[in-house]
Amino acid sequence: MADKSFLQRVRDGLEGLHPAERRLANFLLNFPGELASYTAQELANLANVSAPTVSRYIKRLGYANYDAARRHVRINKKSGAALLMVESKSEVLNDEVKHHLQNAQFNLENTFLTISLSEIDTLAKSILSARKVWVLGFRSSHGLASYLYWQIYQVCPSISLCPGAGQTMAEHISAISTEDCVIIIGMARRPKMLEIILPHIIDRGAKVAFLSDESMPDIKNIDWHFKCQTSAPGPLFSHASVMMLMQLIATRVIEISGVKGRKHLSMVENLHDKMDELWLNE
Repeated sequence: MADKSFLQRVRDGLEGLHPAERRLANFLLNFPGELASYTAQELANLANVSAPTVSRYIKRLGYANYDAARRHVRINKKSGAALLMVESKSEVLNDEVKHHLQNAQFNLENTFLTISLSEIDTLAKSILSARKVWVLGFRSSHGLASYLYWQIYQVCPSISLCPGAGQTMAEHISAISTEDCVIIIGMARRPKMLEIILPHIIDRGAKVAFLSDESMPDIKNIDWHFKCQTSAPGPLFSHASVMMLMQLIATRVIEISGVKGRKHLSMVENLHDKMDELWLNE
């Protein structure tokens, strides 16, 4: 049982519970992260059971005591699972919005304490001079990668987003050359596949930039590693700092592209007008 997560232990032990223990188990399945924040008595009050019921149930799950279970949940929360971040008590709406805004400001300020414009410009120049640019991400990071790809594509048509639907990575990695630039978005929760493919990407000899959350250890043998603060008061990570970083990268790519970039943008806008593609505000 030692290798099971807290949630797995609760799910596996649902059979044969007394009514009060089942009520506690159902509460924990909906709000497992609460165990990390409250005392046994506080949790008992939230679940509408007695403190002895909490103590008895925790031992049934295989823990020596309540503190041992709470430590395990805290370790599990570091995985970033949204369910472990959900709270049973809701705040007043205005207070909650204010809390999220303050947290986003904190993330932005602390992210850009460690990132300089010169680093961003060096990456932008590498993007513009590359034979081909590759942008990749998995899970939620694929959506972030898609945003960065589309912004850079406006002045850099030799850019690819990967993987696409139904695609594997071997075909993409084998096509990477020493003249290329690879931008990897790897926010928590990263799939194990990313750790497997990263050495193979590095071995191709291209310039490599990695955008990660703050929990990612330093990566050896890459050219840029930008760490973004992603903490949030709710069950989901905040990607405000990631979006700001990507906006800056794309902006500097467009600005540094100079006359060539403006010429391409002008062509794009001319075609937009001719094909009447966009809804324009009057």
